[in-house]
Amino acid sequence: MIFVTVVINYLDRTNISIAAAALKEDLGINAIQMGYIFSAFGWTYSILQIPGGIVADKVKSRILYPVIMALWSIATLIQGMVNSFAALLGLRAGIGMFEAPSYPINNLIVTRWFPENERASAIATYTSGQFLGMALLLPVLTLIQDALGWRGLFIVSGIIGLVWAAVWYIFYRDPQNHNRIGSSELKHIEEGGGLVAMKEKNKTNKFEWNDLANAFKYRKLWGMYLGQFCLGATTIFFLTWFPTYLVEFRGLDFIKSGFYASVPYLAAFLGVLLAGFTSDFLIKKGHSSEVARKAPIITGMLLSIAIIGANYTEDTTLIIVFLSIAFFGNGLASIAWIFVSLIAPKKNIGLIGGTFNFIGGLSAVIVPIVIGYLVQDGDFSPALFFIGAMALLGLICYTFIVGKVERIVPKE
Repeated sequence: MIFVTVVINYLDRTNISIAAAALKEDLGINAIQMGYIFSAFGWTYSILQIPGGIVADKVKSRILYPVIMALWSIATLIQGMVNSFAALLGLRAGIGMFEAPSYPINNLIVTRWFPENERASAIATYTSGQFLGMALLLPVLTLIQDALGWRGLFIVSGIIGLVWAAVWYIFYRDPQNHNRIGSSELKHIEEGGGLVAMKEKNKTNKFEWNDLANAFKYRKLWGMYLGQFCLGATTIFFLTWFPTYLVEFRGLDFIKSGFYASVPYLAAFLGVLLAGFTSDFLIKKGHSSEVARKAPIITGMLLSIAIIGANYTEDTTLIIVFLSIAFFGNGLASIAWIFVSLIAPKKNIGLIGGTFNFIGGLSAVIVPIVIGYLVQDGDFSPALFFIGAMALLGLICYTFIVGKVERIVPKE
């Protein structure tokens, strides 16, 4: 269910990238303005990550998730009815606001439902939704837009989210409230480190400012935060400017670009699944968390630097190969959420997850605007150099700053 939710989440984040070329022409929007529209989602999404994490800790996931899902779906649908730069900017910011608690909720659910030695696989499975969903949906979305126009694309996307919000409310339960889970399974999860009863234990806890201080005073948390920002730079390029890069800079046909664009997403999907299941396999074989959890992330950031190779060829196949290697690496590194569930203080997992996604989400604010300025003369080469440099910085963060993978126990 989280996997499907993530697919819809990213559908509503990224359909703007499919619509961008037609939307720019119809509404007379230039590249710099388009950069701000791409970025608007990140403004509210990143700013509200910490409040979203706090709310995720306090409100039942069964209630909170369908409410925010319905709200961001309505904002998505209304995008198909507007005619101005300002309206699009506001609606994109609205989608970011309502999606803000989503990944802290995802992480909380996995922390409740899975023992630690299965958690990377679970995180990889739902995270893969953002890549497989777009790999399968990009060609479909281009065909929908070809048939119904960019307005129809937004309306169809919004309706899908509204339907799934109802499905979530009907079927989701936390493990201790699920009528199909037995005592032996609950025991298996809890003895393996799954926090199945965390809601009951934490429901009387009031927010304290010391909790917020805990989110910012540990070096290993800052290594995670900055690494997530760098990881996000590659992701955001593919979620925003990538279709424009193929159509306007590389001159591909719009329909054909949808099929070409799906290849790097498939590569990222394979990368995240490989990382998750390999990481858990290494843990079960007795390897340390430093090896099992960090190796996929460090390897992935290294591979992401390959995006620069696309600047040195005019061959479409080679361009897609370089971009696919880079996004495969991004997929490998996307299990970084495992560090939140393993390192954050137990009572602040939602808050730390929100902080992690807040700083990571700042990439969605900064990167689209930076790229908009870098490509305003029509040349995407500086943008790819910029993305490659961010991947290198992320590699440094995870290698030298995160340190030993162990849960933080704050002093009372």
